[in-house]
Amino acid sequence: MSRGWLLLAAGSVLSACVTAPPVQEMSDARQAISAAEQANAEKLAPDPLGDARRLLADAERQIQQQSYGPARMNAVRAKNRAAQALASSQSTDSTRN
Repeated sequence: MSRGWLLLAAGSVLSACVTAPPVQEMSDARQAISAAEQANAEKLAPDPLGDARRLLADAERQIQQQSYGPARMNAVRAKNRAAQALASSQSTDSTRN
């Protein structure tokens, strides 16, 4: 009987993690996009920056629909694409100087 309660408790904890909005991931994505924008990624790396913005917008829509799992994945993807835009911008900018 106690094993059943343990499994139920573990399941409840896991489901709580999945159903929580991805607040930290969204913040990380926004900060990464902002850093890329400040590094002039709009001109130096427009494709990955555009992808990052699109993924973040998708995540925001998914949060409104309470689809937190897909929103979390898209927020992480947005952060990664923004990081690529930043790195590409810095690389392109350093070769110009």
